[in-house]
Amino acid sequence: MSAASGGTPPETPLASKLKDRIRREGPISVSEYVRACLYDPDCGYYRRKPAIGAGGDFITAPEISQVFGELIGLWSAVVWQHMGSPPRLDLVELGPGRGTLMADALRATRIVPGFHQALHLHLVESNVTLVPLQRTAIAAHDVSASWSETIEAFVDAVGGTPAPMIVIANEFLDTCAADQYEAHNGEFVLRGVGLDADGELTFTLLPDRRAEPAQAPPRDGNFLEIQDFGFFRPLARLMADRPAAALFIDYGSASAASADTLQAVRGQKSEPPLRSPGEADLSFQVDFARFRRLALETPGLAVDGPVPQGQFLGQLGVVERASRLMAANPAKAAAIELQIQRLMAPTGMGSRFLALGVRSAYLAPLPGLA
Repeated sequence: MSAASGGTPPETPLASKLKDRIRREGPISVSEYVRACLYDPDCGYYRRKPAIGAGGDFITAPEISQVFGELIGLWSAVVWQHMGSPPRLDLVELGPGRGTLMADALRATRIVPGFHQALHLHLVESNVTLVPLQRTAIAAHDVSASWSETIEAFVDAVGGTPAPMIVIANEFLDTCAADQYEAHNGEFVLRGVGLDADGELTFTLLPDRRAEPAQAPPRDGNFLEIQDFGFFRPLARLMADRPAAALFIDYGSASAASADTLQAVRGQKSEPPLRSPGEADLSFQVDFARFRRLALETPGLAVDGPVPQGQFLGQLGVVERASRLMAANPAKAAAIELQIQRLMAPTGMGSRFLALGVRSAYLAPLPGLA
């Protein structure tokens, strides 16, 4: 299938770079393609595009309603209290976007005695264009903050100071690249990206690379996606040596998908994943079962969930908080109600997004994830 089937693709800088690489080295795997599209040092989507918000390529839950970030903030404060309200807490956000979630969280938790005084923020952000927006978003709150470009750099920075830690990761797991295998003649064969007869990017199969044999031969056309959650290993080791909790919210499933879930979004519209390398956001549906198994491999960690986002927010009191916000802003009540419906819709974000918590095994189960 050629990218040209959806119209002639623009020759983005990364498209030229990838085509040259494929001509020299041969087809690359889908995971290599996605990593290049998102993280190429010169042309990667997450290196330079401020993509979030009404004027960007996609809108996340914090951009839909301030209540989302407020509840995550209050959730963090309750977890801190369950830790014994320690005098120092590292509050970490992976992929903080425009800083909207963190700003809303900080505003809501001003009422929690001692919480802000204990906080040190760590924002892990690979996109240099977003860091100034994050600084502006949290500037009104008197808390110390630091930035790291990678999780490895963050781990190195805090590894020697074993303070309790809470990690927030909203729509972060879906950016983890996956190897895709397509069933062909009863076997799962690695899917790759090569060039068609016209020199355009196209999906292909790499027959010399196969997945481990399945218990039963797969039906031709089925997919197997194996996401690389390698980022979590150093983070898990860090969590294991201190009181810690992490909250992951993302679009995904509690079991592995048997279909192709790779999607591209540009200008808040879907497009073929090969059309605009480096210019569109690429993501996969998160395999929460696989991520859960990985988290449980680290001694001393326990997992709560996953549960649907609607259930999680409902247990945190989203309706009650929205009602108070509507009463305080009657002119905006209808808009606030629509925002909450969007977050909670059983046929939309309420069920398609899941929440999963990872914690030190000796801590109480995390709120909202029973």
